[in-house]
Parts: sequence; C-alpha cells; structure tokens
Amino acid sequence: MIDIHINPVIQSRFNTVDFSNLVFGKEFSDHIFIADFDGNSWGNYRIQPYGPIPLSPSLSCMHYGQAIFEGMKAFRTEKNEIQIFRPLDNLRRMNQSAERMCMPFIPEEMFMEGLKALCRIDQKWVSSLNDNALYLRPFLIASDDSLGIRPSQNYMFMIYGCAVGGYYSEPLKVKVETHYVRSCQGGVGEAKTAGNYAAALYATQIAQKEGYHQVLWTDAFEHKYLEELGSSNLFIRIGKTLITPSTTGTVLKGVTRDSVIKLAQNLGYAVEERAVSIDEVLAWNSQGKLDELFATGTAASIIGIAQLDYKETTICIAPKENSLAKILNSKLDNIKRSKEEDIFGWNEKVI
Repeated sequence: MIDIHINPVIQSRFNTVDFSNLVFGKEFSDHIFIADFDGNSWGNYRIQPYGPIPLSPSLSCMHYGQAIFEGMKAFRTEKNEIQIFRPLDNLRRMNQSAERMCMPFIPEEMFMEGLKALCRIDQKWVSSLNDNALYLRPFLIASDDSLGIRPSQNYMFMIYGCAVGGYYSEPLKVKVETHYVRSCQGGVGEAKTAGNYAAALYATQIAQKEGYHQVLWTDAFEHKYLEELGSSNLFIRIGKTLITPSTTGTVLKGVTRDSVIKLAQNLGYAVEERAVSIDEVLAWNSQGKLDELFATGTAASIIGIAQLDYKETTICIAPKENSLAKILNSKLDNIKRSKEEDIFGWNEKVI
C-alpha cells in the first residue's frame, strides 16, 4: 500500500453539471492524483482539488516533448458498484510508451491505488445514465526545471477524471489521408505520446473543414496501406472475417481494438491482423463484398463508418441495425456495466 495524502475540495462542482447533456472532455471531476519521481524513486503521493498546477516556464516537457498519457473509463453497474475497464492493459501500454520516450516505468501499485483512490473520492461523478462514464486520464510528464536536449531526471505522474457521454452521435465520414504523415517505421507512432497527436492536427483540421469527422492515416512511404484514424483503430468486415491493420510500429495497440478482436472471435468470426491496402478495400467494395467499416477506441467505443473518401472515389455503407459494430458495442457496454458476464476478466472493481 502507498500512503496517499488527501486534501479534499471544500465545494464540489458536481451539482453544476448536467449529466444528461455532457460535452466530451469539458466536465472534470473534483480531484486529481499526483506523484513525483526524483530521479531514483516515486513518492509524494497526493490527491488534491483539480485545478491549475504551478509550472516553471523551463519545464522540460514543454520544450522537448517527453509527455505520454492513457485513457480508460470507470463505469457504474446495475448493482451500484464502480469498476474500471482493463486498467492493467492501459498500464502495460503506458510503460511501453515510457520506455520509448526514455521515461521511468510506472509501478503497478501506484497506478492502481491512485486510480482507485481517485474513483472513490469522486465516485458520485460516475453516472449511471446511459452512455455515461468517468473518463480517466493518467499522464506522465518530464519535470526538470532546466534546458538541454536529454531525458529528464524528474517526472510528474497525474490522474484526473472527466464525466463523459458518447463521443460520436452519428456514423463517421472519413477521408483517407494521402499526403500528410502521422508516423513512420522507426518513429514513435506506437507510443501514446503527446507529439503524435500534435502531428495529426493539421491534416485533421483540413479534413474537418471539408466536412469529415476524421482522417484515416496511410503508410508514410506509399500512402497505400491503411493504418488508423486520428482517435481510433480500424476494422473491415468481409462476411465472417474481420480485418484490422497490424500493430507493427505505426499503429497504436488499442485496448478496445483488442477487446473487439476477442469478442468477435468468441462470436465465431475469423480475425486477420495484417497489412491491408486501400486497393483491397476498393476492390471489395466494387465486388459487393465490403459489409462494414468501423472504428474502435476508448472515447469512441465502437462506431460505424458510413462514408470513406479516397481521392476521387467515395465508398458509402448504409448503417444497419444488426451490424456487427452495433452488436459488439452493445456486448462491450454490457460487460463494462456488468449486465453481461465478464468472461475475459476485464473489469477491475473499485467499490
């Protein structure tokens, strides 16, 4: 057990929030968990009111980009219990990101006790309303107060919560990106580091001005092989086969992606993790074999892609009530809320 000093808020903002009309990423819960790394060990564990934190202008993360994060959700069950979905998988991925970014590993005990302590003190923020959850954002930043291009010695680890509802309200309209590059082999595309998202902003902004929800990234050399969307992994259904781009260094190893693979296999679908080209997708569409396209992610959950635009070609797939994406999304949500048996042992009980 770690010793967490708790300084609770004097006045909660809970009663000012309309949980039936949440805007994703805007309503932060009352507290934040913080821990410090001094070059040798972790310590100074504390929970304090969520709010501005004094930072030096020379803080190394703001100049040299050593910053990683994760995203997961806590749910309220029908028995009024609270549980977090697959937090240890997020920890494993976070430590993979930490290794790539020359940052210290995050101990499991600190990670899990920090998450649970935060969820307990902010438990009323975990709403039971349909689609609602407490989104949890652990992040790690370099905190040396000095200049110099080298790995920091000091770090801050923090976790805060955000009350959220659904991320998308409709199936996606997506543009296949054939000019800009998010990641390349040998880069940091597989790490959940802040710079990856900064690199994606410009092309995404252009696409959104053109009426798209997201871009679908392609490989850096030929712009031929599909990778991932800005906030999600990609799945393609051909009959009883699901195909998803392999995670070989440029595609994030999504926790929801892995959950979909396991659930689909349990339902009798074959799953192929491999390189998949836009030419294949165009051919499947022209042959009438393309049954579904959908995206998966912690924020988005599982959402259908209704339109995919590649250069001058448009692929339209009418949403179906019995689509695999909807079936999987319903099953996954039921597991997260203990309405359905958690056969894979994914949930971590908090209260």
